[in-house]
Amino acid sequence: MVNKRMLKQVQELEKKLVKAQEELGNTTVEASSGGGAVTVVATGQQELRSIKISPEVVNPEEVEFLEDLVLAAVNEALQKSKEMATKRLEALTGGIKLPGLF
Repeated sequence: MVNKRMLKQVQELEKKLVKAQEELGNTTVEASSGGGAVTVVATGQQELRSIKISPEVVNPEEVEFLEDLVLAAVNEALQKSKEMATKRLEALTGGIKLPGLF
């Protein structure tokens, strides 16, 4: 009896985790750098959806500066995405960290 109940709980948790992963794929976070000069949108599954660059910062003589802004915005968006995913998945697992989910 106990094993069947535990198996059922594991199966229910698995369904909830699959649903949460799907929801994270449809949920986005946004990050920017350079005072909004570069804006990046990423999903809760750490996939980039868009990168927007203000025309004012496109200067052929300052390509390295623009690259730094893009890199900063991408890294911030991915960090926000990971934090969001961790919070949502930890809520489902009761704080237990499962390999491959975080």
